[in-house]
Amino acid sequence: MADLENPYQPPPSHVADVLEDTVPDGAYIEGGRAVDSGRGGSWIREGWGYFRRHAGMWIVLSFIFLMLLAGMSLVPVLGWLASTLLVPVFVAGLMTGCQSVARGGDLELAHLFAGFRRNTGQLMLVGLISFALTIVAVIPMTVVMGAGVFAAGMSSASLPAVGLSLLLAMLVSLALFVPISMATWFASALVMLQDQSAPRAIGESFRGCLKNVVPFLIYGLIIFVLSMIASIPFFLGWLVLVPVVLCSVYAAYRDIYVGS
Repeated sequence: MADLENPYQPPPSHVADVLEDTVPDGAYIEGGRAVDSGRGGSWIREGWGYFRRHAGMWIVLSFIFLMLLAGMSLVPVLGWLASTLLVPVFVAGLMTGCQSVARGGDLELAHLFAGFRRNTGQLMLVGLISFALTIVAVIPMTVVMGAGVFAAGMSSASLPAVGLSLLLAMLVSLALFVPISMATWFASALVMLQDQSAPRAIGESFRGCLKNVVPFLIYGLIIFVLSMIASIPFFLGWLVLVPVVLCSVYAAYRDIYVGS
């Protein structure tokens, strides 16, 4: 009787099984490397290749991910805080899914939640740092806009002054939010797949993006065009675009940070 399994014992975690194969990809390149400008388009093509191998499961994972984000957004304050902390965790889990597909393995529902079993604290810290950086960026943008509106109220040419303040605020926003995006773009992948701390991953992400400004300009332009196309049929195209973009992030991560 001692050999019989306890019927009340919880089943083994399938997420843990998924994480067994999650190991660093090749030799890590400190700070990333510069790649050819044409690689920006190649990341999209490689992302599409990863998506196409398990298209059905990618769509299911994207739908669940988007529904979780939508559900959190419905909860005032707490939902917003939860999404700030948890988005990097979900993205990290999906990076393990990309890694599995790239190695010829399966894509499973458990991949979405893999970030809750490994480096979770550091992944949440990525979200927290990203939030803090965003607040820091919003302050000067708000000051510029407020100063413009105040100046408009004190002058007769109010409409041009307001327009100028809005344009100035947009330029300030662009100048501040682009570096923040660079700092967080690969952070989840580096924490999850390279076991880096959140501060180091954010710094490494920024350095890697900075070395590849031109490929990222091309990449961003392609993503912008695809987002317009994906939005046409009632935004249903986003169920495909979201996983393709996530897979392209993994492709770019390998291209920039992983040696042969």
